[in-house]
Amino acid sequence: MLQLTDVIKERILLLDGAMGTMIQAYKLTEEDFRSERFANLPGQQKGNNDLLILTRPDIISEIHTRYLKAGADIIETNTFSSQRISMADYGCEHLCRELNLEGARLARACADQFSTPEKPRFVAGSVGPTNRTCSMSPDVNDPALRLLTYDELVSAYQEQMEALLEGGVDALLLETIFDTLNLKAGLYAAEEAMQVTGRRVPIMLSMTVADLSGRTLSGQSIKAFLASIEHAPIFSVGLNCSFGASEMKPFLEELAAEAPYYISCYPNAGLPNSLGEYDQSAEEMTAQIQAFLDEGLLNILGGCCGTTDEYIASFGERIAVAKPHVPVPQHEYMWLSGLDRLVASPEINFLNIGERCNVAGSRKFLRLIKEGNYVEACDIARKQVEDGAQIIDINMDDGLLDASKEMTHFLNILASEPDVARIPFMIDSSKWEVIEAGLKCVQGKCIVNSISLKEGEEAFLDHAAKIRQYGAAVVVMAFDEEGQASTYNRRIEICSRAYRLLVEKLNFPPQDIIFDPNVLAICTGMAEHNDYAREFIEATRWIRTNLPGAHVSGGVSNLSFSFRGNTYLREAMHSVFLYHAIQAGMDMGIVNPSTAVLYEDIPKEQLQLIEDVILNRRDASEELIALAEQLQGQQTGGETKNKQDEWRKKSVEERLEYAIIKGISTHLNEDLHELLPQYPHAVNIIEGPLMRGMNIVGDLFGAGKMFLPQVIKTARTMKAAVAILQPYIEAERVVGQSSAGKALMATVKGDVHDIGKNIVGVVLGCNNYEIIDLGIMTPADKIVKTAIDEQVDFIGLSGLITPSLEEMVITAKALNEAGVNCPICIGGATTSALHTALKIAPVYDGPVIYVKDASQMVITASRFMNEETKDDFFSELATTQADLREKYNGPRVKTISLNEARNKKLQLF
Repeated sequence: MLQLTDVIKERILLLDGAMGTMIQAYKLTEEDFRSERFANLPGQQKGNNDLLILTRPDIISEIHTRYLKAGADIIETNTFSSQRISMADYGCEHLCRELNLEGARLARACADQFSTPEKPRFVAGSVGPTNRTCSMSPDVNDPALRLLTYDELVSAYQEQMEALLEGGVDALLLETIFDTLNLKAGLYAAEEAMQVTGRRVPIMLSMTVADLSGRTLSGQSIKAFLASIEHAPIFSVGLNCSFGASEMKPFLEELAAEAPYYISCYPNAGLPNSLGEYDQSAEEMTAQIQAFLDEGLLNILGGCCGTTDEYIASFGERIAVAKPHVPVPQHEYMWLSGLDRLVASPEINFLNIGERCNVAGSRKFLRLIKEGNYVEACDIARKQVEDGAQIIDINMDDGLLDASKEMTHFLNILASEPDVARIPFMIDSSKWEVIEAGLKCVQGKCIVNSISLKEGEEAFLDHAAKIRQYGAAVVVMAFDEEGQASTYNRRIEICSRAYRLLVEKLNFPPQDIIFDPNVLAICTGMAEHNDYAREFIEATRWIRTNLPGAHVSGGVSNLSFSFRGNTYLREAMHSVFLYHAIQAGMDMGIVNPSTAVLYEDIPKEQLQLIEDVILNRRDASEELIALAEQLQGQQTGGETKNKQDEWRKKSVEERLEYAIIKGISTHLNEDLHELLPQYPHAVNIIEGPLMRGMNIVGDLFGAGKMFLPQVIKTARTMKAAVAILQPYIEAERVVGQSSAGKALMATVKGDVHDIGKNIVGVVLGCNNYEIIDLGIMTPADKIVKTAIDEQVDFIGLSGLITPSLEEMVITAKALNEAGVNCPICIGGATTSALHTALKIAPVYDGPVIYVKDASQMVITASRFMNEETKDDFFSELATTQADLREKYNGPRVKTISLNEARNKKLQLF
């Protein structure tokens, strides 16, 4: 007989419909639910549908049979709530094993009656999410409170799943997932249950989104959810409940585009009416589902609330001629997640890991934790995120703290802080019990910092296997049974050995392995330490070349430990070290994201001296120590402040450029007002000194001399400057002048970056365009509705991070389907945005405009890009803009300056 894994490759499979809806039609009484066996069970049992497995098995079997007659390939057991957590509400905890065992046997018997070699029927063991959550507090006044622990849920799920497996199910279906931490407990339990029973079956998942933002009730986006589950051997992933088919479609499209699994969907029969009932007919629902089939989005189709066997039969008629979805390939980059996903792609040349939530590294944080002042402790985490940290390191290792308890408490509190919880966490401890406690609190995919070979291979592999089962990436320290590696040879020897063990023995994904080859202190007075930094950099280069997929990180502040108290010199050393280490392949590090010293800031003589020390070009330690003493004296004497204020003596235009580059907003108001009389229009200041500063920032960032936190700081300063100029820009508009057009501007769903969008909006507004700004995190359906309602002349889509660029493609596709074909303006990160424009071109009938920066636009009209020219165009992505202009100045691609656009010479508008 063919297995489920075989059949799904051939055709779309039909899942059954709602069990509860079918049960309601029987109008059962309290006596039906109890029967004689449970006559004395306390409390009301009516509504405990799972109990009918034992009290009315005839009805449950009849419902299974009706779905099988309707053509269902897969039927679900009636065990959605059959675990101790949910059954406690009915006083039926003691029945859980029996319910699952008998529920599986009932469904198995029905399926076997209908199975044929040509059309085998399968049973999926239904595992619901429970009525409690591991990720959220039930008390707004106590965000750390949890009514359910990870271990309790694992135990309850494992009992349920063992019985389902013994009863003969063909798959485990964890469905209606609203909290990913609950799901991760379920996945952990599934692995344990399969090991205990000796049966391995496919794992099917189905999540539910809480609202039209496309997030779960616990706040995760679909992309973040996928990052959280990728450690498990997933067979299929899908959506159910919450919405009808039409509302579910954009989320299903996102899932199908991102998930390397088979895709399932079982929507409700529309949205419920005021009485909580479902009015959508089988015919109406089938018509809406046809779009899923036409686009090749599905492998498994069924129904949720409000659907019956009539609906399933109707679906079956449509899927018979539809082609199944082909899963996308497995991705090659490390995925991490909090509430949002972080992709460690080459486009992000360095990930900043915030270092301040560490009791060993921050005396203030330690004091706050000891005092129980978690509000201010959370403020430290929030400030790091605001300053540009993309991951937050959390360490509670202190002799006077219960580290496991504090780690759990603090992570639970952070889960209630969406501004912080949106990014991934790094659970940092030298104690395994603390790491494990942290892993049981995090719904996203985090990083464990760290494990090593210090205790030998057995302990190393055991811990690594557990980390993988919990769904985390891992930092591996260059440390083995002989001790910490401090030389180049020892570093690469240990890292190579650890890599082979992880990849060959555990099949650990290389992209989830992060090596820390030990950033050690230099200038200690010991000659043998002089080569520590250089050899770290060379070991980094070797790791990235010889251990495919692996990343390199390190605690950067360790480097300058000898110069504690000399903030400037320490930050200068870190900037120089990172400049060279990143070029060698270091792609993440534990740093202070609010550091103020840039590589470009360091005076030439100091830079050469610091590089001599870090690269060990000569023995310059004594000279650097002398410099440290000199700088310390200057700081004490106030000379440093005078030097820092020297830029205020420059011309006002130079001061504004400097302020943008450094992210200094202190003097913006006075400088801008000094400059306003010197320019004919306020907007010219934006186009002049402010944009010159931003362009320098772009060059420094591209050269690796400035990092993301500093870029974010400059963007905030730019935003503040534009806000100061805005009233003057508004005042210059000609009253009564006819509008030049209506522009819709939005940062797409999943992204909060809006500086580019705001600048473009200001410039166009100055030229009498009417601007409709939808702000940040804007879902596609809102953009489509606004574009139609307002009849806009063009649409500007903005975003910085890579996932948002994919969201632009989804939005353009939705606009096209809605019949909108005005020009779309794409703004984002350089070549990535150009890739996006080219992806949009085939799915959008109107012109597509790619904005590289504020000085030029590349115009691509999709109707001119035929198959013969498309490949040629893609092959030229690496060329300069001048080359593009020369090669594509015909009808397919045009370069049009911003001034031409402002002067209304851009005919496409």
